[in-house]
Amino acid sequence: MEISRKIKTLGELAKISSQVKRREKKVVLCHGVFDLLHLGHIRHLNSAKKYGDCLVVTVTADEYVKRGPGRPVFTALLRAEALANLEIVDYVAVIEEPSAVSAIEAIKPHFYVKGPDYKEREADPTQKIFEEEEAVRKYGGEIVFTEDITFSSSELLNKYFNTYPKKTAEYLQKLSRTLKPSE
Repeated sequence: MEISRKIKTLGELAKISSQVKRREKKVVLCHGVFDLLHLGHIRHLNSAKKYGDCLVVTVTADEYVKRGPGRPVFTALLRAEALANLEIVDYVAVIEEPSAVSAIEAIKPHFYVKGPDYKEREADPTQKIFEEEEAVRKYGGEIVFTEDITFSSSELLNKYFNTYPKKTAEYLQKLSRTLKPSE
């Protein structure tokens, strides 16, 4: 399938999901930022696909990504394109809100799949997992957590890429030498 045909609007995905369900197939939804696509994401998506027949991935729009200065590194459309290039992914959409609730309401997936780092719901920095889980259950779906290896895009970017302006990076480096790990 041509990559551009995999990137859809939320309205288009709602129709596709209904069509898939009419064929008695299972729809799986994953949602996230996916700023620096890495092996952890790929394993997560491969695990998610095992729950159904049609894997839909939704991406958080740029304005709702709260991961620090200069983030996201890649625009939502570029992140969607990267995901659409993965054979395992059937469809992708950008979501114009800080959570996956509207995607869940539109797609009504059989399974909403999150990574193992969301299993401890209280640790979710956005606290949106509670709303998402409620929406999934409202439509008869199930929330599932994968057990794969986890990486943090933010940690990878901070460790291996210069994501801050030079003066900011120098300041943060000096600051890190003066603070104790508990501070």
